[in-house]
Amino acid sequence: MNYHVNEHIKNTYRIFPAQGRYDFYRYDMNENPEGLPKEFVDSVLQEITPEFLAIYPEPDRFLNKYADYIGVRYENLMASNGSDMAIRYLLETFGEVGKEVVTVAPSFEMYWVNCSILGYVHVPVPYEKDLTIKIENIVNAITENTRIVVLLNPNNPVGNVYTEEELAAVIRRAKEVEAVVIIDEAYHYFYPNTFLEHIKTDENVIILRTFSKLFSLAAVRLGVIISNPEIIHYVKNSKLTFDANAVALLFGERILDHPELIEELIRTENEGKAWILQALRDKGYECRDCRGNFIFIRPNHDAHEVTRRLEEEKKILVHAYGNELLKDVIRVSVGSERAMRFFFDAFMEIDGDTGAEHA
Repeated sequence: MNYHVNEHIKNTYRIFPAQGRYDFYRYDMNENPEGLPKEFVDSVLQEITPEFLAIYPEPDRFLNKYADYIGVRYENLMASNGSDMAIRYLLETFGEVGKEVVTVAPSFEMYWVNCSILGYVHVPVPYEKDLTIKIENIVNAITENTRIVVLLNPNNPVGNVYTEEELAAVIRRAKEVEAVVIIDEAYHYFYPNTFLEHIKTDENVIILRTFSKLFSLAAVRLGVIISNPEIIHYVKNSKLTFDANAVALLFGERILDHPELIEELIRTENEGKAWILQALRDKGYECRDCRGNFIFIRPNHDAHEVTRRLEEEKKILVHAYGNELLKDVIRVSVGSERAMRFFFDAFMEIDGDTGAEHA
C-alpha cells in the first residue's frame, strides 16, 4: 500500500522495555522494588468507586496540594501522564525542526528519541572516561541553533550532579541564544539539592518531577512540569485535554496528604542503599552511589552474563549496558534493606566466588 508516514517517525529506531516483568524481582528500571505500603494503597483504592471512574480527571486539587508542598503557586505547575509525556510536550513546544537539543550522553533515552521523532538535531555531550562531565563542554555545545538544553540532576544512569555555578554557566549561555533549560529532577528525593528556585529567577528554566520513583506510582503515570506562568501557559496549549488520569491524581493527592509517608519512603530507601553499598564494599566490589534510587556494581564476571544468570536462575532483573563507557557495570535499583539483602544473597551466589579478590 502507498500511504504517507512522517519521515522522522519512520526513521526512528526504538527499543521498548521488555515485557513479562511481573513474574520477576525487578531491580532493572529504577522502580521501588516493594512499592507503597499495602495499607496505604488499600485505603486509596477504597475511594475509587464506579462514579469516580465515570468522571473525566480534574488535576487542580492535586496541583494545588503539590504547589503548597513545594512552595510555588498553582500557576507554576502542570500535571502530565508521567514525566515521559512532559518531555514530549516540552520538546514540541520549545523545539524546532532541524534545530538542536543539547544533552549529556548517556542520559535518559526519551530525550534523544523525541528528538528523532520530532525532527530535531540531538547534540550529545559525552562523559569523560572517569564518568565526570565537563561543564565547559556543555556550555560550548550550546550554539545559535540550540533551542533546548537538558540537564538531569542527578543524571540517569551515571548519577552526576551539578553545582550552582555550573548551572549558572549553562543558563547564562542558553539565554544568550534564547534557549530553554530543562532540569529533570526525577531523582530529587534521593538527592535533596534542587534547582527549583531558578523558576522564579530565570525565565528560561523548567523543572521536571515524577511520581514514578520515590512515590512508587510508575504504573499509573504522574509527572509535573514546574516553571514560570508564561512557560506553563505555552505548554498547556500543547497538552491533551485529559492527560494525567484520575487514579494517578488521587494517589498523588493522598501521598501529599501524608508527609510522614514521604519521609518514611526516603528513610527506607536511604537505609537500603547504604546497606547494599557497604555489603558490596565489604566483599571487595567496586560500586558507585549514583545519587538516585540506583547504584552501579562492577561484577567479577561479564556484566551481561551476570545479568542473564540473575534473570534465568534467580528471576531477578538488573540492567546491563551496551555502550563502551558502561559495558563493565550493572545498574541495580535500590529499595529497603530487606529488598537489598534479597538481591545481595542472590548476587553473591552468581558472582561472589572471587569477590574477596576483587579490590
